[in-house]
Amino acid sequence: MTPSVKNHTTEIQFTHHRQGGEELPHLHANSAPPMENNTNTKMQLHADQKSTTNKRYLPLLVINYAMLFVGSLSASLLSKYYFIHKGSSIWVSTWVQTAGFPLLMIPICVPYLFKFTKRVPFTDFTPTMLILSVSVGIMLGFNNLFFSWGNSYLPISTSALLLSSQLVFNLFFSVIIVNQKMTFSNVNCVILLTLSSILLALDSSNERPEGLTQRNYFFGFFCTIAAGLLFAFYLPLMEKIYKRVNCYEMVMEMQLVMEFAATTMATIGMASGGGFAKMISESTMVFDKGCMVYWVTVVANVVTWQLCFMGTAGMVFLTSSLTGGICMTALLSMNVLGGVLVYKDAFGGFKAVSTILCIWGFLSYVYGVHKVNRKEHHKALTGNKNSSDSSTDIINVVAY
Repeated sequence: MTPSVKNHTTEIQFTHHRQGGEELPHLHANSAPPMENNTNTKMQLHADQKSTTNKRYLPLLVINYAMLFVGSLSASLLSKYYFIHKGSSIWVSTWVQTAGFPLLMIPICVPYLFKFTKRVPFTDFTPTMLILSVSVGIMLGFNNLFFSWGNSYLPISTSALLLSSQLVFNLFFSVIIVNQKMTFSNVNCVILLTLSSILLALDSSNERPEGLTQRNYFFGFFCTIAAGLLFAFYLPLMEKIYKRVNCYEMVMEMQLVMEFAATTMATIGMASGGGFAKMISESTMVFDKGCMVYWVTVVANVVTWQLCFMGTAGMVFLTSSLTGGICMTALLSMNVLGGVLVYKDAFGGFKAVSTILCIWGFLSYVYGVHKVNRKEHHKALTGNKNSSDSSTDIINVVAY
């Protein structure tokens, strides 16, 4: 007799296979094995979205890296544009980084509305996830505040290359939090990028903005380092949390809650200092490009920062925190070139060598990942061949 269990998400059938006189269960599944409850069943349906064999994996990876590229470059340039043209509110610069969180409803709701998935948004969002998201969101708010302070005092190229130091902390926290393996390629990458930042620091005094005091310069310098440290902790922490997450839509749901918490923090800071009233007066009386350009700059900042955070979250979910951090660090060289081309930042010998080291470190890491992937792929093929020769149990799992 063949028992079967069927519902709207799973279809499990058990037959029997006889081996050596013993009758063994033989499992066929059109989706996942039966779950204890409906929530776990839903989670299983999305559990393969991180798999490289999933048809959604590669498009999601490309889209998220594109968002990270466009968002990182554009947000850095626009933030500097705001301060160059006499924008002066640190809280405004902090607020715009996460104020676009309602835009996250697009990737959250569109797949369900167009029936790409049967999962209803926020159905798997537990109280534990809510607490974690709010806590991380507050930390993200402080990170944004430190970044705004640093960006207001430093040239964009200096700020960008200093942020590359976060990779050292990223590797350190990744080893502790998510048991990241230490390999030659990732250690070599971290060393090269660290040398890049040290070379920049040795040459940084020659490009101090006119009228900027030494105290404010070093304040911005160390705020940028602090922002890199917090973000380096944020990435592996999110990788750890995302191990409980079953689909890309849930990643965006958690990101929405985080950014809501960070925006609330920035809003309180703005309200306590009269920041919203200052925005109006700043747009009409202070910003030297006019009121219209001021609000276009603010809105563009909101959108581009949202692209950056969405891309970062997606990269960590689909790959790892270290890969996400290295991709962001590699993009810093583009920010350096953007600062040189758009704002005529100085680009002397030290900065040129720093940029080369940054690119060299990234390529070293990519080559190392490529070698590891080839080795694992070979092992998988060998293992599958051996398994097919000796195993009599067959399990087919298809998620939709």
